[in-house]
Amino acid sequence: MKKIISIFLLVALCICSQTHAQSRADELMKQAQESLEKKEYIRARYLFLQAYNSFSTHDKYEKAVECGINASALYHRENYYKEAFELLRGAEQMVNNGEQKSEKTMPDLHFRISKERLQMYINLKNPARAKEQLSRLEETAKASRNDSLNNDLLYTQANYYYTFGMNAQGDAAINRLIGQYKELKSYDKVNECYKTLIGIARKANNAGLVARTYDKYILWTDSVKALTAQDELNVLKRKYDESLATIQEKDDSLSAKQYIIIGLCVLAAILAAVLIFGTIVLLRFIVLTRKQKKTISIANEHNELKTKFIQNISAQMEPTLDTLDASLPGVKALHTFSNHIQELSELESTLSEPYEMQEKNISTFCESIMDKIKGKTQEDVTLAVNAPKLNVKINPEQLERILLHLLENAAQYTPAGGKIWLDFKKRGARTHQFIVSDTGCGIPEEQHENIFKPFTEVKDLTQGDGLGLPICSLIATKMNGSLTLDSGYSKGARFILELHA
Repeated sequence: MKKIISIFLLVALCICSQTHAQSRADELMKQAQESLEKKEYIRARYLFLQAYNSFSTHDKYEKAVECGINASALYHRENYYKEAFELLRGAEQMVNNGEQKSEKTMPDLHFRISKERLQMYINLKNPARAKEQLSRLEETAKASRNDSLNNDLLYTQANYYYTFGMNAQGDAAINRLIGQYKELKSYDKVNECYKTLIGIARKANNAGLVARTYDKYILWTDSVKALTAQDELNVLKRKYDESLATIQEKDDSLSAKQYIIIGLCVLAAILAAVLIFGTIVLLRFIVLTRKQKKTISIANEHNELKTKFIQNISAQMEPTLDTLDASLPGVKALHTFSNHIQELSELESTLSEPYEMQEKNISTFCESIMDKIKGKTQEDVTLAVNAPKLNVKINPEQLERILLHLLENAAQYTPAGGKIWLDFKKRGARTHQFIVSDTGCGIPEEQHENIFKPFTEVKDLTQGDGLGLPICSLIATKMNGSLTLDSGYSKGARFILELHA
């Protein structure tokens, strides 16, 4: 008897433990999703990884794959593609093991994993490897015989073809899906197709496809209104014919006939009024849509004119400023502000034109830049460079501008006895980072979102125009990289310049 009770208690303990672990995994997944909504990407990635490990341990394959794909997306969002691909390989192996255990296939999970790989290869602009993943998706969808997967496949094919400029194949995929929904009279699904296609075109920066799809969507909206009205009219006609038949069958009651006819006339009048009202609403919608398109066009034109106007004003300021005493702080600040405005406008209009690159010894390069801020720091501030003797392709002039600006800012705000250091780190075969850190006062949290945006702060120009970091950010973009503030660093300020070869 005691042995039976012991076994029962052991089983109950195992069940409770498994239930607790499941609840913990669900909580981790919920916290990860909340962090993702708050744009706390590093924390969200960590929590998704924890939830993924917990779900996979307890054979919750669907949720494990969902968490794994989310974590992978957050990895390659920061260009950690190696870690993202390794995570997906592990997820696929987990699904394979699960299929062996359960002796059931899980094509939908394989499909989601392959789809995420395809998206990464699209981001990496690797059409050959992306095509391999697309072929896997086609095989998986065909084997599953699942309409939902087949529809998802058509969306994915369209995304692939439009991204790599194969517009004809993309049109064929999306038109096939739209045709299926039209045959089924699933008008909401057709609307969803057009909206999704507009999103794909925007992501691929295909302005022509956006305009073409938007025009088709407007025409479809008009036609679906007509189709719906025709359906309603057919229903009304059928009801009217049925009413006439009923009247004919009850011909013996003249009084009943009259009441029915009067009722039908009233109903017809109401329906006619409804149709007229619907037509008026539709016409107003078309007019408003055209007006909005015109407003957007005018706004874009005005924005271009505003940029040219600012450039002209800045250029016209130069002769006047040259006649003033350049040693005065205000005049010097205006000179700097004028130059910054012209440079900012020029960078914005030439973002698609990359800089020329050349090989440099990164250790020597970083040491030479650090030497330039000696004498600009407070007393007893330690300067350090951590960079290997490695040759890297860079644009030395523009890279020096960014790093020197960051180091001079650090020198200005780091108190006596503090430390400033410049690190170089490789993050993959074609990705590397320059990290500038200090032990200064740091940047207030409420300013984090706006430090790389121009004209977000009004202040005395003699104290700086606030355009240095926005200009550095645009230069980083032209070098196929990004400049970010490490918001998790709390001992001062830390900026990360990440470049991709």
